[in-house]
Amino acid sequence: MIKLANYISKIEISSLWSGHKHIVWNLRPDVNVLSGGNGAGKSTIINRLVQHLRAVPSSGEIIEGMSLGVRIDFSPSDATAIHYDIIRSFDRRLVRADKLDQLTDGRVSTELDWQLYLLQRRYLDYQVNVANRMIEMLSSGDPETREKAAQAAAIKTRFQDLVDDLFSETGKRIDRKSNELSFIQYDAPLQPYLLSSGEKQMLVILLTALTEDQAPYVLFMDEPEASLHFEWQKRLITMVRDLNPNAQIILTTHSPAVIMDGWEDAVTEVSEITLKS
Repeated sequence: MIKLANYISKIEISSLWSGHKHIVWNLRPDVNVLSGGNGAGKSTIINRLVQHLRAVPSSGEIIEGMSLGVRIDFSPSDATAIHYDIIRSFDRRLVRADKLDQLTDGRVSTELDWQLYLLQRRYLDYQVNVANRMIEMLSSGDPETREKAAQAAAIKTRFQDLVDDLFSETGKRIDRKSNELSFIQYDAPLQPYLLSSGEKQMLVILLTALTEDQAPYVLFMDEPEASLHFEWQKRLITMVRDLNPNAQIILTTHSPAVIMDGWEDAVTEVSEITLKS
């Protein structure tokens, strides 16, 4: 029977760098920032964790040969799986972008474009779920149901307000009359694929947090500050937590700005969790 976890409490990696180092990391339920110099292994640790989660079915039984030397402890301890998302920051051109032209009407050429394309579909599903809860709220006399539905609607508005505020200097705002995620710039329509790399990156992060629909998730982010200017980096963690306070954030970073909004205590150096064999 599947039992979903609220968060990851501890991870161990015994085969990092061909078994020469052992990682033991006790995690906070809210925010965990992994820091270290180039080549310290930050991205390698994140990649191993994600690969392990992909290899473990919801039954909790590890596919033979796929554990990658990783052990994950959940909270509660008898949980067998967890919802998670992974956000990467590199806006490289897709190798097979030409083969996606027909599927996406020529809009997708980079990895960020592809993430936005997938999130557009997820955003539509999210809106349907919120609308269904609003209908249930209107037909229910249950105060708890009403409160949850109203809160979900308020979070969507919060997302729209955040994006409008972030993009205001360039005259962009979300078209709130559209079911799809689209923008208006100085009264002219604008598709999200025409945003700058930094704007796309921020939109992907906030849209992912929104569509988690306030459920317990692990949100992995590998150097999310790439392409984001200083003020956006400072606000990043707090904005994600605003949209999903039940998300456990695990991120790597080189930027001191990411933790400047009160997250200094959430930082762990790779050297602090590395045991030499």
